[in-house]
Amino acid sequence: MPARSPKRSSIKRLLGDLLLALFVLPALILLLYRVMPPPVTPLMLIRLAEGHGGITKSWRPLSRISPNLQRAVIASEDAKFCTHSGFDWDAVDRALEHNQAGGGLRGASTISMQTAKNLFLWPERNFIRKGAEAYLTVWLEALLPKKRILELYLNEIEWGPGLYGAEAAAQEYFGVSAAHLTSRQAALMATALPNPLGWRPDRPGPWMSERAGTVQARMNSVALGEDTPCP
Repeated sequence: MPARSPKRSSIKRLLGDLLLALFVLPALILLLYRVMPPPVTPLMLIRLAEGHGGITKSWRPLSRISPNLQRAVIASEDAKFCTHSGFDWDAVDRALEHNQAGGGLRGASTISMQTAKNLFLWPERNFIRKGAEAYLTVWLEALLPKKRILELYLNEIEWGPGLYGAEAAAQEYFGVSAAHLTSRQAALMATALPNPLGWRPDRPGPWMSERAGTVQARMNSVALGEDTPCP
């Protein structure tokens, strides 16, 4: 039997170590993010390189973010946030039917999926990113409670050029802290999330204003628990 090449064995060992690191590293980072705020995200660095201003953000615990905004993003982005395990399969089915019918591209990202993307990935849509997003969402839901997921989402999400998180956005657009957002202000901020570089909550056009009214009405049906977004 010919002896195995030491070089080939080293390459196999290196590939094995890399695969193990790719498997374990997201879990280790998420365990850190369970107790500490993320210092920076890939999206922030990408936007900085693209020339979209600096990085303005100010971490706030969920207790200092208005319940109005918590209800607004759940009503607007993920009505089943408290009951799913990261994926809203009904929304996925509806999106597939809509896209196959030629009605334009529609996504089905939950708050958990968006949080995984915001913490680890890049903004462009492609199959590689969506696959990585799904993998990371499984880790996210396994390791973090819903309260922490929503807290990370509201603190790291892009709300304008160089603007990240609820506190920075509330100060920029309405001159108040995130804790004091009104129902209407919260609905406008949630409505702007799909296009943060193009829409401003403080300058809504007709469609955005109407959509914010719909979100505001839906907020009434979102029940928050005590010291947690999920009752």
